[in-house]
Amino acid sequence: MPSNYLNIKQIQETEVQDDYFPFFTVANSFLEDIDSSALVEDFPDISEGGSFPVDVNTGQNIKDLIKELEGPEFRKLLEEKFKVELKNKSAVTTLRGYSRLKDGKIHTDSSTKIVTVLLYLNLNWKENEGRLRLLKDSKDLNNYIEEVPCTFGSMVGFKVTKNCWHGFQPYEGKRLSLQLNYISSQSLGLHNARHRLSAFFKQLFKS
Repeated sequence: MPSNYLNIKQIQETEVQDDYFPFFTVANSFLEDIDSSALVEDFPDISEGGSFPVDVNTGQNIKDLIKELEGPEFRKLLEEKFKVELKNKSAVTTLRGYSRLKDGKIHTDSSTKIVTVLLYLNLNWKENEGRLRLLKDSKDLNNYIEEVPCTFGSMVGFKVTKNCWHGFQPYEGKRLSLQLNYISSQSLGLHNARHRLSAFFKQLFKS
């Protein structure tokens, strides 16, 4: 696999929409020579809902991709797009591999987060369900600004605001994604502890 995965130039050239809250979407954020199958094979086998930290079951290609997502070039790109200072903020990437029917309810991200980026890694995705909807309000899932497919390489990034409403129609099944967040430094310990504890109990009570 190559040392670089992301098509930085294409992502840079994608305009930010900000009629409701600042966000951008890219249909395929990867370079053309990416071996999609090899990358997906390195995604850990997650059969439960929720977010998981990178661990020993995460393959090297996914770890390298995360390193690029959390790296200075992509950070600078996000700073320029959203007009925020991220240099001294903490980058945290988590993995989601399975969607439950109860997932996708309308919500905004926690105020401890500054920027959120979602990168989908689903091959041969055909379902209409499970597509992320960026919403105009908190009440109607059908009142959306844009609908984002879960196909391989699909990316959405947004600045976390009080009205960054998003969600998706109920869907159950495999739904692979990486979620990058820049988090205020004082909140990092709580954020990491929450994800570690969640993953621990899921493993502890796994049947």
